[in-house]
Amino acid sequence: MDRAQLPLNALRAFEAAARHLNFTRAGLELCVSQGAVSHQVAALERRLGTRLFHRLPRGLALTDEGHALVPVVSEAFDRVAATLDQYADGRFRETLKVGVVGTFATGWLMPRLDAFSRAHPSIDLRIATNNNRVDLAGEGLDYAIRFGDGAWHGTHAEPLLDAPMAPICAPVVAARLRTPADLASERLLRSYRADEWALWFGAAGIAAPVMRGPVFDSSALMAAAAAAGQGVALAPPSMFTRELAAELLVQPFAIAVDTGRYWLTRLMSRAESEGMLRFRAWLFAEVAAAGA
Repeated sequence: MDRAQLPLNALRAFEAAARHLNFTRAGLELCVSQGAVSHQVAALERRLGTRLFHRLPRGLALTDEGHALVPVVSEAFDRVAATLDQYADGRFRETLKVGVVGTFATGWLMPRLDAFSRAHPSIDLRIATNNNRVDLAGEGLDYAIRFGDGAWHGTHAEPLLDAPMAPICAPVVAARLRTPADLASERLLRSYRADEWALWFGAAGIAAPVMRGPVFDSSALMAAAAAAGQGVALAPPSMFTRELAAELLVQPFAIAVDTGRYWLTRLMSRAESEGMLRFRAWLFAEVAAAGA
């Protein structure tokens, strides 16, 4: 069908009538008469060669053909409305939805977000934090920044930032630690990735003690507990540079272990928009600058 000949008024009348199942109420919504709505729907039915409604004594009922058409038309109008909303201030603004694991969001991304907004005022960036469990399609995300090995089914993953793990704790706790073996006498705070402390003790060349500390689903929360003197956390010091600089946290040992890295991910089926490409370029430039 030629786009120039699309019966937009008739489709709008059909969509409103399908929601209300009443021509009169649809006409009130569209600021036209009941007869105008009925006429537009009838014209659409003639064009399609099929009935879309059963006309009942007290309203309407969709036919099978009408039921099939409703979601298509509704989605199309919703997408047009959403796009027009992006011109609300007189210029196009692309909405970009990014899911970010909480530790990276607070420890690395948040201090840099203002710079991104100033550099890209036409991008409406929306950040959703998570504990590394994310559904790109289900949550409608353009990108997700997550921690791991990069192996997520159906996902394109680019390595973004290494994040070696090391013990961090409050200064009062660090004062008691002379060697890695001293950690056996402390409460060891754990993440839901159960093997991390064992890997660290292996790198330190000693056997891991029995783990009995609390388990956290967020490294940021675990580090906050460590800063409060509640134990020793195993976390990436690169995500807690402000706390380390302010001596709220201390890294008592230089030994660090790689258990994964941060990745920029998107669905393989998701073509990158202009806004996505700009965010990606900015993100990798910031990582390079921080490394330099």
